[in-house]
Parts: sequence; structure tokens; C-alpha cells
Amino acid sequence: MPTSSPASACRACAITRKQTSASPPSRVSSPPDRRLAISWAANSWSRCGRDFGAMRLARPATACRTKRRTAMDELDVLVIGAGVTGLAAAWWLTREGKSVVVWEAAAQAGGKIGSTQHDGYLTERAASMVLNFRPEVNELLRESGLERAKTARRREAEANRYVLHRGLLQPVPMRLGALLRSPLWSLRGKLRMFAEPLVLTRGGKGESVSAFITRRLGKEVLDKAIEPFIAGTLAADPDQTCAAAALPRLAALERRFGSLTAGVLMSRILGRNSSSGTEVFSFRGGMNTLVEGLLATGRLRLETRHSVQHLARERGGWRVSASTPQGERSVWARQLVLATPAANAARLLLAHDAELARLLQGIEYASVALVHLGFARQVVGHDLNATGFLAPRAESPVLTGNLWASTLFPDRAPAGKVLLTSYLGGARAPQAIDWDDSRLVAETLGHLSPLIKLHGEPEMLRVERQHAALPLYHGAYQARMQALAVRLKALPGLYLEASYREGVSVRDRIVRGHGVARAILAADPPSGAARGGASLARQGA
Repeated sequence: MPTSSPASACRACAITRKQTSASPPSRVSSPPDRRLAISWAANSWSRCGRDFGAMRLARPATACRTKRRTAMDELDVLVIGAGVTGLAAAWWLTREGKSVVVWEAAAQAGGKIGSTQHDGYLTERAASMVLNFRPEVNELLRESGLERAKTARRREAEANRYVLHRGLLQPVPMRLGALLRSPLWSLRGKLRMFAEPLVLTRGGKGESVSAFITRRLGKEVLDKAIEPFIAGTLAADPDQTCAAAALPRLAALERRFGSLTAGVLMSRILGRNSSSGTEVFSFRGGMNTLVEGLLATGRLRLETRHSVQHLARERGGWRVSASTPQGERSVWARQLVLATPAANAARLLLAHDAELARLLQGIEYASVALVHLGFARQVVGHDLNATGFLAPRAESPVLTGNLWASTLFPDRAPAGKVLLTSYLGGARAPQAIDWDDSRLVAETLGHLSPLIKLHGEPEMLRVERQHAALPLYHGAYQARMQALAVRLKALPGLYLEASYREGVSVRDRIVRGHGVARAILAADPPSGAARGGASLARQGA
């Protein structure tokens, strides 16, 4: 935060202060649970006090001779965008002693993430959980104190994974015996699945998910399992989606071993990973607790309502100007991270590299409508013994899936109630985002009523629309990302990192935030005795 100049400062200082520092920059408000926030902060200070001591915080203002300077005039790193990626990157950078500020155009941090209470029901507007098998996520949660706020997936949610098939909910088989008995696939489809190790052909560069799965496992697996997975979790169209981007682990198996197996497909893609380090969790109070917990550590310096208008190359770094409620704001940063949607980054970079802006503008996004319904438990005849269900396009042209949130986690609905969230639209039905609430609710209940034996009306109803919710890894996605990386080399000190690069999940975003922090530290190692800076710079992805 800018500080007042000394009494002896020149008239130019006073004018500058009046124009740029009339009131402090907007900041995110304190988390609603102040006791939890205090606990996190106290824990972080007690366990990591030396980290905070190593941070290069605001330098004291000094009297100027020709120009006023404040602690915010110059930074090691400026992060634009306070979604999970930007917050994670800033968290690691400040831990290593870098002076970092995060600017966010909205009034609050979190990006698409948001948790809301409605009459005792806890709904999510984006991610509902984290499926994690990466040590970077564990490290972030442990050091921030968020480990204690985690809530694990209930056992009953692990019992089944349903797919809508011929108007009924059928469990996705996870074992060989169940697979042989499953009505999801014909005998011919099962034989084709088991013949997968005999497939010798390899796909071409940029192969689609549909082509990849059909080539290796057959069209029935695509139609009954993978298409609903891609539509339900990524809001994407498998006919257009790059297989290497959407199914990186399967693509890697083929590259490494030349084959997949049906067991690997079922366990790793449709929910169950055999790795002992894999867990599914959320947080008490919802996914927004992740954002509030990172801010409550006191490590992050966040300034909201800062809408960036202009970037300029200056002195080997970046001069960044933003409009704020207090007027125009300008800072210089040695390194700049644009953790924003692709279109926002394209606008800011057009004057610096038109081809880079064109690559960013070409990234498509899908919009999704969410319908949250709360019911008394007794009006639902189904056991709700699963995470929910996915719907193939042959069964549902608009609804892609339904999440049984109150089965997943314990604090999502009041006692004796259930919370169900439906997802509609995406690339499968882009027109759904423009439907009115009544039509979205009617579409949802039309599917749910016979499937889960509803015999009563919802007592809680909420409709949300997420415009441009998820980037689509469509078309020549890999070629686009490679070209983007080449163009970035001509703009040193600039880093582009958001969900359009290598994963949309919360896990992916934390890992990629760690990666960009590591890249910055490798390019500009911290000075002094900040703990772990060099070691983080040497860590692998």
C-alpha cells in the first residue's frame, strides 16, 4: 500500500499522491469465518515464521528529488488474475522471498470458484472437489494450514459410478467380472475391448479423443463411457477434442507401452485410480475455503478491482497500468504472469505480438448452466449411493450429468435433505446457456424424476450460468500451444498460465502455478537467505 511522502517532499509528490493514492487500493474482504482465518494465520506464522521473515515486503518510502517512489512502484513479480493458478504461483513465489502482488479485476478472488449457502444447502458454481495425486498440492495444503480444513469423500459415494443407458442408471464396471456381466456393452463390444493389446496402429499428431478411443477400444466404449466423461467433466466434444490434451495419461501409456487395457481405461478415466497416493476431497465450507485459506495465511498481497488496461516494455521488465475505483494505477515488475482467460491476455498482448494475440483469440470456451435442487430425503426413492451419473449424448442432448453433492460430502445439505446439481450445455448444447430458468429446470426434472424416483417438489432451487466456463482443447490444440510457447520466447519476463494450458482441474491449476513459480525462480533466483528458492527452482514438474 502506498505510504505518505515526508513533510519535506516536493510539490510533485503531493500531486502524485492526490492522483494515485487518495485512498487505499481495494482488497478482498476477510473470510466469513474469522476464527478459522485466525487459526490458519497463526498456524502459518508459528510453523513458517522464517518464511515470512525472508519475504521482501514493502520498502519504506523515501523523499523524492524529482519523482515520488513508493513500495508499490517496483515489484519482482506482478500476477494478473486471482484464480487458483495466480494465487498458487504467488504463494510459492512469496515463500521464496519474491515481492509479489496479485491484481484481480473482480471484487473477490477465486476466479470461477465460488461456494454459496442457501437455506442450509452449500452449492458450488464451478469445481466441487479435488482429485489429487500430485505432491505439489499436498505441499500447498500442508504449509498453508488448509490440510486441516479438508473433508474426504464419503465411502457411499465410492460405491458406484453410474452412466445413463437406455433410460436406466447402470453402474460402470470396475472389475473384470462386472465388466463381463455389464449390459452397457454388447458381446461384440466387449470382445473388441479385450482385443486392444493387439491393436498395432498409432494415431497421428493431434488425434481426437473419438479417433483415439475408437481405434484402441472400439466405438461402444467411446459412446457409452468416454463421450459422457468428456462432455460431463470438460464440457467438450470428443470429436473435436485433442486426445493428448484431454486424456494425457492414456496417451502417455500408448506412447510408452504401445497399448492400453480395458482395466486401465475403466479405473483411471472413470474415477478410480489404483495409486495409493490418490484422494478425493473438498473443504469444510466448500471449495471457496481453498481461496480464503490461502489469503488468510497473510502471505499473499491481493488487490481487487484492478482492471489492467495497458502493458509496456520498460527497463527489461513490464510497466502495467490498471483502472481502479481510486483512479489509474501503474507499477513496474521485473516478471509478469498473466493468469487470465485467453481473450483477456490476447487483448493486452495485441500491441506487442499480433500473432500471439491471434493464437490466444483462437481458443474456444464452453458455457455451462447449473441447476441446484434440494429435496427432502423421503421424496427421493433412489439410494443415491454414488457420486452421481453421466449422460451420453444419445440419451440426453442437453443434460451432461448430475452430481449427488450431499452423498459426496457431509456438509452440503441439512440433515434429512439431499442436494443434486445438474450440468447442462457445454459444447454438446451451447444454446442451453440462453434458456430461461424454467426451461432449464424442466429439462433437469424431466430426466431426474424417473431415474431417481422423485415423488415431490424441490424445496430449494437455484440456477447459475457460467459463461465461457471451460476452455476447449479442440482442433490443433497441441500445435497452437507449441506456437504460443515459441512466441513467448520473444517476450522475456512474460508468463502465460491459465486453464487453457494443460488442464482445467484444481489439481492441474495448483501444479501449473507451482511450475510457473519454478520457472520464474530459475530465470531470476531470489537473493539473500530466502528459504528454498534455489531448491524450488531446481524441482521438476
